[in-house]
Amino acid sequence: MRLATFNLLHGRSLSDGTVHADRISAAVADLDADVLGLQEVDRAQPRSGSLDLTALAASAMGATHHRFAAAVVGTPGQTWEPWHSGADIAHPQYGIALVSRYPVSRWQITGLPAAPMRSPVYVPGGGLLLLRDEPRVLLAAVVETPDGPVTVATTHLSFVPGWNVRQLRAAVRALRALPAPRVLLGDLNMPAGPARAFTGWKPLARAATFPSPSPQTQLDHVLVDPRGAAALGRVVQVRTPAGPVSDHRPLVVRFDRR
Repeated sequence: MRLATFNLLHGRSLSDGTVHADRISAAVADLDADVLGLQEVDRAQPRSGSLDLTALAASAMGATHHRFAAAVVGTPGQTWEPWHSGADIAHPQYGIALVSRYPVSRWQITGLPAAPMRSPVYVPGGGLLLLRDEPRVLLAAVVETPDGPVTVATTHLSFVPGWNVRQLRAAVRALRALPAPRVLLGDLNMPAGPARAFTGWKPLARAATFPSPSPQTQLDHVLVDPRGAAALGRVVQVRTPAGPVSDHRPLVVRFDRR
């Protein structure tokens, strides 16, 4: 079984700043993941050609089970508001997604509130800016693998130090309601050490993922709840392949259950 997490940067290429469906499909297909967590996912956004990036990734994987969970309606960095039930598929939305080659017997979405203050963030070309934090979301699925159910979740946590810890703890509490083994995939905006210290969950891969041209730090993680973790088997391969899109590299973990 292969699990992967990938912050898509809405499918944008760093080489020319554009979004092309074939590049996104190629990047996802190269991962050969059975379950893939995606962050910075667009749907109906003009900046990404109004593509449904979740459906595009599912097609590239040959997966029929997938779900998109919007965090905001509108466009981050421009005009947006927290996601609300009045938003339909015609509204530009932005969030996370989970795609599975295995059947999914249950989905769960948990909201993670935004930090209440603006925080300084370095934006390439724009310098240091005070930015309003976006609300976040946790998307979890009970995946029916050939060896039994596995809870797999994904999230993209705040860039605000301390607030992302609060969100991470809330995510772990929410996942306790779902069956073990439990795995969390995502861009946590913190290194592996703090992620483990604040949750008690074990990082399954230590590899730099950001920035993609020459990774210096690990923001993207695969964490497992120690309770029931043995059922996943042992990790036999970790990959962070360079791809044609995003400022993050994907993180792929392969298990052997034999």
